[in-house]
Amino acid sequence: MRHPLYQFQFCPVCGAKAFVEHNEKAKKCMACGFVYYFNPSSAVACFIKNAKGELLLVRRGKEPAKGTLDLPGGFVDMFESGEEAARREVREETGLHIQNCRYLFSLPNLYMYSGFEVHTLDMFYECLVDDFNNVHAEDDAAEIVILRPEDVNPEDFGLDSIRKAVPAYLRK
Repeated sequence: MRHPLYQFQFCPVCGAKAFVEHNEKAKKCMACGFVYYFNPSSAVACFIKNAKGELLLVRRGKEPAKGTLDLPGGFVDMFESGEEAARREVREETGLHIQNCRYLFSLPNLYMYSGFEVHTLDMFYECLVDDFNNVHAEDDAAEIVILRPEDVNPEDFGLDSIRKAVPAYLRK
């Protein structure tokens, strides 16, 4: 496996092309000595369940994995908690305002964005709501899909971490 920083050739401090692998987590600039440790970006994904036990899913409107099923979610913004990101992302993609949001587990992921490999740590949450009235697909979501848990097929999800998370959640 290639070093995650192979995509970076120039030092972000001095601009020198002498930016070389330092260890399995970092690159070092041979010109100025700066060491950059590569860490994953934080992302959230939400299992949203209504009082009837149905799950709200979305169909991806953009690449990667356009047209496949997904959980509402996305990247955590600067100075934002995971819970705040979950509430914001769900609102942006579905119009749904969630309050009850509980952390479940996390999984590492590799997310291709515009041909660029973004290493993420995907944090999964369960959000409980009374109903799915007035939800609508917005932002990255092309469509709202509501399914009973027994009708959910992990292979219908396009992102690797989501495909792994769905069976873990359904087994709980």
